Amino acid sequence: MSTQAAKQAFPPVATNDVDDILELARGAGLLVTLDGQIGREKYQSVFGSVTSLMRFVDALRDTLTADVPA
Repeated sequence: MSTQAAKQAFPPVATNDVDDILELARGAGLLVTLDGQIGREKYQSVFGSVTSLMRFVDALRDTLTADVPA
């Protein structure tokens, strides 16, 4: 998938959705760390195994498809 096609298929993530995405990551077993904060901008990292990454992908896919009308 090209970058342009990806931008069309997946709209930008709203700032208030970041916490939800990070919660999905934690729930999948990924470690989310706060590396630093400057003003309101947080710099975070996500670490984990490939198995945890796949659980995150499954959870994200389930979340996204639940929002799509049938």
